Amino acid sequence: MSYTLITANRNYSSWSLRPWLLMKALGIPFAERFEPFTKPDNYEDFRQFSPTGQVPLLIDGARKVPDSLGITLYLADRHEGVWPADPEARIFAMGAVCEMHGGFGHLRNDCTMNVGVRVTPKPMSEGLQRNITRVREIFEHGLAQFGGPWLAGPAFTAVDAFFAPVAFRVRTYGLDVGKGQAWVDHVLAHPAMRDWEEQALAEEWREEMHEAELAAAGVITADYRQ
Repeated sequence: MSYTLITANRNYSSWSLRPWLLMKALGIPFAERFEPFTKPDNYEDFRQFSPTGQVPLLIDGARKVPDSLGITLYLADRHEGVWPADPEARIFAMGAVCEMHGGFGHLRNDCTMNVGVRVTPKPMSEGLQRNITRVREIFEHGLAQFGGPWLAGPAFTAVDAFFAPVAFRVRTYGLDVGKGQAWVDHVLAHPAMRDWEEQALAEEWREEMHEAELAAAGVITADYRQ
């Protein structure tokens, strides 16, 4: 079994981080192909290799599996450990992954992912505050019910991969997730997350739209990118 995972910029692409981190953490071997965002709309360029015109994309032989959730479900059918073994933890993890995949629009839009900077955010909208409150609930519930150190128990699973971009956002914008900060610190210390961050800081790409979103999010107080 030989996979290729197509990803984009480390600083910006939360969608790429999810399957990349999941496969790294679970020891699922893959080759990576990097396709950077080079302009505000990369759809036509990405359509040359991706049916959705987006990344991430998993290639398994003749199969092309788009979307971070689609890739996760595909891998779960073929590899142990994507979901927790405990039934209750599994239900929690699946629900939280779907909620993350389909929701939290204010968090995505108001706190754009950028690994390499620190930002004092603008005053939060009501929608963003609701999103952050819900993130805190998920983190604290998972840690309390399943004992940590990961969100669904003692092992890293898909729910940790899906909320990993949020961990970067918590640090970038100084967001308060209560007792969930214990998980944030734990996942940021994971060797694969450190690897992703190191590569993000070394990136020389700057993409206009993502940088504009960052500027609109608040005041940049530190920029550690190359």
